[in-house]
Amino acid sequence: MRKKALLNPDQPVSTPGELIPFTKVFLTGNEIKYLQDVLERRHLACNGKYSQLAHTWLEKRLGARAVFLTGAGTLALEMSALLLDLEPGDEVLMPSFTFVTTASAFARAGLVPVFVDIRPDTQNIDETKIESAITDRTRAIVAVHYAGVGCDMNKIVAIARKHNLKVIEDAAHGILAKYEDRYLGTIGDLGVLSFHETKNIVGGEGGALIVNDDKLVDRARRLWHKGTNKHAMELGLVGKYTWTDLGSAFASSEVTASIIYAQLEEAEKIVSGRLDAWSRYNSLLRPMAEAGHITLPAVPGDCEHNGHIFYFLTRDKETRDSLLKHLRENNIEGVFHYIPLHDSPAGQKYGRPSGDLSRTTNISERLIRLPIWPDLEEEVQKQIVSSIVSFFDC
Repeated sequence: MRKKALLNPDQPVSTPGELIPFTKVFLTGNEIKYLQDVLERRHLACNGKYSQLAHTWLEKRLGARAVFLTGAGTLALEMSALLLDLEPGDEVLMPSFTFVTTASAFARAGLVPVFVDIRPDTQNIDETKIESAITDRTRAIVAVHYAGVGCDMNKIVAIARKHNLKVIEDAAHGILAKYEDRYLGTIGDLGVLSFHETKNIVGGEGGALIVNDDKLVDRARRLWHKGTNKHAMELGLVGKYTWTDLGSAFASSEVTASIIYAQLEEAEKIVSGRLDAWSRYNSLLRPMAEAGHITLPAVPGDCEHNGHIFYFLTRDKETRDSLLKHLRENNIEGVFHYIPLHDSPAGQKYGRPSGDLSRTTNISERLIRLPIWPDLEEEVQKQIVSSIVSFFDC
């Protein structure tokens, strides 16, 4: 008899010949219950019971000044771009090795993404290259925490303060991960989380804006309320609300919020399950790394990651592409990751590189992500690793 999964006992394990997908949505069991409650309450729009529960959970758990659920992580990024209140042509520094909306959120506001190379160990923005990218138009730095491993936030924040810049943490991968005992997303002026179905905590789509600067909270609330002073009306400070600022339909629906809250209640278990799977991969693949076939992910000592992604690097692009083909032939959905934004048509149109980005290009061509989810079983991981071993004929 096959061993039951620890967190989700009704989830069948993979059988020979069955595709092992890159990810599986993990459900806690309360999603349907809370969704039914939303339908019975007939409050489907934003800012109802489950939005407020999720806000409270995130604010208390993370120690955040204020949190606003959004319909997607992208919307939280776009909201942060509006909050900066910058002028068209102002520049925002960020890595090129990131998802497209890290850049497009700022480009939509008329800002110029400036792409900086990444570190060789964590695939995060190289903090040693930031100052050379600063010009008289630079206004902010976006620190993307790749795979839930924190950027060197002490150095990034110090540079930002020295040059009077804002810091936005793109912590889409980073729920409950830490840098020096502080949760990712709570260190800069603003932070962004994602609850896309591929993330640790899911809502289908969904995201959150974390506001850490007291001076930005009131305006963030107006933007979240579609640019109105509706919150003041809810507090009884005004008799009716009106349009007071730029804004948009940033807020998530109660349908999405109910699913997110069900996930947040079990966040510790979900992260623990992913960390277990991550650690097993790391152990099983270490002989391959010691033989020089692959490079395993690095986690600096001042970081606590959350098992969001397990990746490794091959020696070159040809090996990466051949290995991915081999995995597919063995019914394993291994995948690569970002195509560098500085090489993309829109990246070249709306942004510009700063200095040499050859490391970004090189990493992009060598990186493979393996299947991972909270109740991924050891026997399935051994099957995946066995396929990798057979490729290298070890």
